[in-house]
Amino acid sequence: MASSTRVPATEITGIYGTLLKTMSRKMLGQVPDAAGVMWHYPALLKDLMKFGRRSESWNRLDPNLASLATMAAAAEVGCSFCLDLHYFMRHNRGLDEAKAREVPRWRESTVFTSLERQVMEYAEAMCRTPLTVTDEMSATLLDALRAPALLELTARIGAMNLTGRSNVALGIRSQEFAASCGLPPLAAASTDGVASA
Repeated sequence: MASSTRVPATEITGIYGTLLKTMSRKMLGQVPDAAGVMWHYPALLKDLMKFGRRSESWNRLDPNLASLATMAAAAEVGCSFCLDLHYFMRHNRGLDEAKAREVPRWRESTVFTSLERQVMEYAEAMCRTPLTVTDEMSATLLDALRAPALLELTARIGAMNLTGRSNVALGIRSQEFAASCGLPPLAAASTDGVASA
C-alpha cells in the first residue's frame, strides 16, 4: 500500500477493519489514508474515534460556532486534512458552507459576525505556542456564551489541536473530500489582505 505519509499506511483487516472501511465509505465516500496509518495501532484509533463520536453529542455550543472553531484551529496548526474534512462535514450537516469556505481567511472576510470572529480568534490563540488566550478574550466569550458553552468550545479546540498536530506530524494531508461533493475550494489566507481561491 503506497503512502505519502510519514508512517506508511498498513492494510486494514479483520472484523473491526471491515467495519471501519464500511463506515468510512458511507460517511466520506472513501477510506482515508489516515485510517491505514492509524491501523498500525487499532486500539488507539478506536479510542480516538470513540472520543470523537462522544464529542458529537455535546450540545451547549451552537453547532455553527463549534464548526467554525474547529476549522479555525485546524487552519492555525496547518492540518489540511482536518480543514477539508470539516468543510465536507459542515456541508453534510446543512451548515453555512459560505462561512466555512472563508475560515482560512476569516480576518479579511466580511461574512462573519462579531461573535464568530471572537470564537475563531480564541481558537487560534489556543493553538499557538505559547498560548495567547487573554483574560479579556475569555471574559468576552464567557459573557456571550456562558460557562457550559465556553467549556465545550475550549474542549473542541483542544481536541482539534491534538488531532491536527498529530496529522501534520504524521504527514496526513487533505484527500479533497470537499471537492468530491462539488464544494468550491476553501479560500486561501493571504498575507496582503486580499483573498485568493
